[in-house]
Amino acid sequence: MDLIAHVQTRLDALAAQGLTRRRRTAETPCAPRQTVDGRPMLAFCSNDYLGLAAHPQVVQALREGADLYGAGSGASHLVSGHSRAHALLEEALAAFEAPHLVEAQALYFCTGYMANLATLTALGALGANSSDAMIFSEALNHASLIDGARLARGGVSVYPHGDVAALEAQLRASPASTKIVVTDSVFSMDGDLAPLPALLRACERHGAWLVVDDAHGFGVLGENGRGALEHFDLRSPNLVYVGTLGKAAGVGGAFVAAHRSVIDLLVQRARPYIYTTAAPPALAHALLASLAIIQGEEGRARRAHLSTLIAQLSSELRLQRWQRPLSPTAIQPLIIGANDEAMQVAARLHEQGLWVPAIRPPTVAPGTARLRVTLSAAHTRQDVAQLAAALNQLELERTPA
Repeated sequence: MDLIAHVQTRLDALAAQGLTRRRRTAETPCAPRQTVDGRPMLAFCSNDYLGLAAHPQVVQALREGADLYGAGSGASHLVSGHSRAHALLEEALAAFEAPHLVEAQALYFCTGYMANLATLTALGALGANSSDAMIFSEALNHASLIDGARLARGGVSVYPHGDVAALEAQLRASPASTKIVVTDSVFSMDGDLAPLPALLRACERHGAWLVVDDAHGFGVLGENGRGALEHFDLRSPNLVYVGTLGKAAGVGGAFVAAHRSVIDLLVQRARPYIYTTAAPPALAHALLASLAIIQGEEGRARRAHLSTLIAQLSSELRLQRWQRPLSPTAIQPLIIGANDEAMQVAARLHEQGLWVPAIRPPTVAPGTARLRVTLSAAHTRQDVAQLAAALNQLELERTPA
C-alpha cells in the first residue's frame, strides 16, 4: 500500500494545482453537435477541421474497406500486414504532395506520434557517431517531436519560437555532419504559423534537413489542401513532410512524404514502423475517399467556409482582459492565465452546452492557461455567434469593476 499511497500523493498534488485531467464520453459521431455524457453539446474542441469525420462518403468507404479487407491487418507491414489499401493510399499521398517534394514517396503510419518518432530517430542515426548528428528543435514543438528528438541518436539544440536568426547561428556553430531542423507548421496551442520559407533557406544554406510536422495544416492550408508547403509554395529535396490523417482528413493515422531515399530509410531503419502492427486496411480505404474530398471542389468550399468562420469569430469577440493571440488558423486560443479561472470559465461554458477545453501546464507554460477553441467547416455561422456571445458575457462577468 505504500506504493499506492505514493501514487495518490502525486495525484493529490496535481489536484491542488488545478491540473487534474478528466475524460468526457462522446456518445455520438464526431461533429459540432454531439451527445456527451448524456447531454447535448455544441463542441468547439475537435481537430476535425473540415468536418469529414462523419462525412457520409468517408463512413461508407470505411464500411467498404471492412468488407474488402476485414477488421485488422494481422501483422506489421514488413511481415504480412501491408495491404493493397495501404499501397494505394501511399501512392495517392505521394502524388498529392509531389509538387513540393523531389522524387516524392509516402509512408503510412498508425499515428502522427509514431510518424514523428520514426522520422527523427531514423534521420538521427545517419550520423557516423552520437556526436555527428544534431537536431535543432523549435521551442514550442509538439510532444511527439520532443520525444522523437530525445530518442534520436545525437544531440538536441532548442531554438526560440520563430527565431530564424537564432537557429541559423546554431546551425553555423554546429560541427555535426547530419543536421536536422524540426518544427510544427501550425502550433497547436497558439494557432500561429512557423516561418517555413526562412527556415528552409537556412537549412539549404547549411545542408540540413527540414522536418515539418503539418498535423494542423494538412487538408486545411493551401488552395488544394496540400498543407503548409503549398501555403508557402515551397519545394526542396531537404524537406521531410509529416501529415496527420486523424484531424482534417477525419479518419486516423499519419504519413511521411519525402524523397524516395528517405522513405526507403524509414522502411529499413525506423523502429516505430518496423515493430508495430499495421493499421487496419479499412482505415486506409476510407482515407482514399477523404483525400478525394480534400482535393476536390467540396474540399475547397469547406476550406472557404472555415475561413469565413475564423474571420467571424475574430470580429465578434469583444474581449478586454483575456488575451487572444492573432491566429489565421482554425485554432483560436483565449489566454486566461490562472489554471483555476480557466477551469471555471470552461465549466460555465459547459453549463450552457458549449464544449470548449481548458488547456493548462505542462501543455502550455505556467500562467498561460487558456481556452482552446477549434473551429470546423461543419460549424455554422449561428454556432460561432453563440460561442462569441457566451465568451463576451463571461469575460464581462469576471472582470472587476
